[in-house]
Amino acid sequence: MQCDRFDAFRIHSDASGYRAGFEHIGLDDLTPGNVTVRVAWSSVNYKDALAATGRGKILRRFPLVGGIDLAGHVVDSSDARYRSGDAVLVTGCGLGETRDGGYAEFARVAADDVIALPAGMTLRETMILGTAGFTAGLALLRMQQNGQHAGLGPLAITGASGGVGMLAVAIFARAGYSVHAISGKPEHADFLRQIGATEVLPRTTLPAQSRALESVRFGGALDTVGGPALATLLACCAPYGNVACCGLVASAALDSTVMPFILRGVSLLGIASTDTPHAQRMAVWQHLASDWRPHALETVATRAIDFAQLPGVFAGYLAGQAFGRTVVRVAGDA
Repeated sequence: MQCDRFDAFRIHSDASGYRAGFEHIGLDDLTPGNVTVRVAWSSVNYKDALAATGRGKILRRFPLVGGIDLAGHVVDSSDARYRSGDAVLVTGCGLGETRDGGYAEFARVAADDVIALPAGMTLRETMILGTAGFTAGLALLRMQQNGQHAGLGPLAITGASGGVGMLAVAIFARAGYSVHAISGKPEHADFLRQIGATEVLPRTTLPAQSRALESVRFGGALDTVGGPALATLLACCAPYGNVACCGLVASAALDSTVMPFILRGVSLLGIASTDTPHAQRMAVWQHLASDWRPHALETVATRAIDFAQLPGVFAGYLAGQAFGRTVVRVAGDA
């Protein structure tokens, strides 16, 4: 397929204001990269909605093609690791922030950011997971590298109705853990149990204030919200358990003490999915394609849209009306 001109969802901020929409561009309009990919699938994340609307300071340069995830086939590569026709994916790595992203029929990416499609997965399935699933998987990898195991007790997941939280429920359950999903949306309790939660707990499970140490309740946790919830998770984590932090939906603040660390040996692990070393990326995706692959992967994909429908989905994300994962069919024959 010729890729001299193609459609892209591009975001501008200049003297004319902040705006986004479809444009017809060429490869030379894209940020540099030594691997060119014909994009088959992408996904929609809350960060994508912030970037497309200007509601959040996501983009570091303009104009830029949005979309933090992509999956497709290589059409050209100057790196010997990838050849024309190879099925590949890229998540994060500055896509849709500092580099042109996945909301285009073609993308140019750095070879070091590319992951070959894991055996047993389709391109569409990798985008059901996307950055959200990768983040959850990276959290579990780092927790296990630091000694987390099922015998320590259940893993709590805050923000369990959100993209990362929902996939974490499914991934952690598949990996053999008892999962306690914490959510402020009781209407989603049955769904969370369906995808793997052992228990679904209300947001009030984690009070706005906690003591320096609480009774042990969880073997570890993944926190997507920050603030008081994170402090409470640290205070009630089992000895030598891990609390992984990957979000700040509630607050970027952390008002805690050193007591969980020096009296119980609890570890607080930061999960930064954007600049993850390539070897760790590969390890996470191999797990996600095999022993951590969610049984309920298709259940989590609550919506699939065509590329032309993309602009209409962002408002729902910002209004808190989105639920489940939205995948975007970019190529017509994907």
